[in-house]
Amino acid sequence: MKHIILALGLLALAVPAQAACYADYKAKKDNPLRLAYGVTQVSGECTKQNAASKLAPKLQRDGWTLLSIVGTFDESGLEQRKGAAGDFFLRY
Repeated sequence: MKHIILALGLLALAVPAQAACYADYKAKKDNPLRLAYGVTQVSGECTKQNAASKLAPKLQRDGWTLLSIVGTFDESGLEQRKGAAGDFFLRY
């Protein structure tokens, strides 16, 4: 029994935990011009480039154009951005 517990413990250590990744972004809609700031969760690599490739098509389906990914961050940065993102907090 001890060997099974030890093996499971070692296996848990061998599998790296992937931290949650988020990105804040700026987007626009034309006619009339509307600008938005939002926060989204990012799957996969936690980079601006990956965030942009995942987010742009989602925004585009609703008529928005991604202007920029401001940055990427972990869960510790969510609360401070929630107020600024408003309706666009984890919308996409």
